[in-house]
Amino acid sequence: MALSDDLTRLVARTKELEDRAATAKAKAKADLKQDVQVAREAAQADADELAKSIDRAGEDVAAGWKDVGRSWNEHLAGVRKSIDEKRAAHDLKSAERAAGRADDYAAYAVAYAYSAVVEAEYAVLDAVLAHMEADELGSAGSAS
Repeated sequence: MALSDDLTRLVARTKELEDRAATAKAKAKADLKQDVQVAREAAQADADELAKSIDRAGEDVAAGWKDVGRSWNEHLAGVRKSIDEKRAAHDLKSAERAAGRADDYAAYAVAYAYSAVVEAEYAVLDAVLAHMEADELGSAGSAS
């Protein structure tokens, strides 16, 4: 898939998230629970696919990203376990603390995603520059 296709996909997915977040509070609890489960499964499937794509990447690229991917998967597993355990609590104070932690986690996840998009901007522009420089060297070599 071309970088431009990936960027288009990212924009569409971000818009979908924005729309779903805006309508979430108006949903019935059972419907929202279903949406949460579907989103969780989609996030896991995406993390699994990301791990596979890292495995398929060139050695230079894959080395650093494997550590990031492993750390991310461990982080997700820990957070999800904690969320599940906290949600199982049935008293008001525990539920309020769990809600606060969920708010904090959501805010951090959005900030992390934003940072990843900023890093992606650098990576995409750097890739375009690298191709441009390679093309220039190719042109200079064929002109000699």
